[in-house]
Amino acid sequence: MPQLNPAPWFLIFLFTWLFFLTIMPNKVMSHYYNNSPNVKDSPMPESNPWNWPWA
Repeated sequence: MPQLNPAPWFLIFLFTWLFFLTIMPNKVMSHYYNNSPNVKDSPMPESNPWNWPWA
């Protein structure tokens, strides 16, 4: 059975992981995002306590 022969598949596995670990991070991180996330100071809403009529 050809699946049990590791000679061609190990080399494909090795090159695939080398590609994902070396080239892909550079390609993904090179994208420029137009809208950079900014933390905005949002005022906390004022909470009014609820007055229960039977309490």
